[in-house]
Amino acid sequence: MGVIAWLIIGGLAGWIAGHIMRGGGFGILGNIGVGVVGALVGGFLFSLLGLQAGGFVGSLVTATVGSVVLLWVIAKVRQG
Repeated sequence: MGVIAWLIIGGLAGWIAGHIMRGGGFGILGNIGVGVVGALVGGFLFSLLGLQAGGFVGSLVTATVGSVVLLWVIAKVRQG
């Protein structure tokens, strides 16, 4: 997958996760950052569970799940 596809998926995943967790996005660069790191987290979690997701939609789902988990962890760290 090319770099542009990674950025598009990261941006979309970060935007979706921002709406799920807080009701808003973080701007284009923030969304991309959260989405790309979330994709790594999601890929790790999916591999632990023995799940695989392929293609654009599968990558978007994996990145979004990882982004939501990442935002949840960040919120818990900020609270305590």
